[in-house]
Amino acid sequence: MDRDTPSSGPLASSIGLEPAEPLWRRVPTRMPDGRPVSDFMMLIPRLRQQPPHIIQRTLREIDGVLMRYRSVVLFADLNLKINTLWVSVRPVPGICLELPTAVKLCVPEAVLIGQPRPQRTWRGR
Repeated sequence: MDRDTPSSGPLASSIGLEPAEPLWRRVPTRMPDGRPVSDFMMLIPRLRQQPPHIIQRTLREIDGVLMRYRSVVLFADLNLKINTLWVSVRPVPGICLELPTAVKLCVPEAVLIGQPRPQRTWRGR
């Protein structure tokens, strides 16, 4: 969560006119202690086609949610070209459902499109 100014939120640094590095280079994958980072992606259909004031309102809503969860949010990227929100978070149980639910409450059109699958353990009988 890089910030341009102390009053700007998590999405402020990703709203720019210059091309950014690919997401796979920017997204954190591990915590300092080696544990993997959790993440999720949401689709916000037709967001880029909205008038600028609607886009800005949506950004403020998402930013407000991310600020409420700033203790767990490590990285956030809103890609208007493909209408997606990518969020990387600390590995906290249930956060990949709780946080998208909070986003959806503020931005009802947002849809969770990626979440981790539970691991299965296979035991031989």
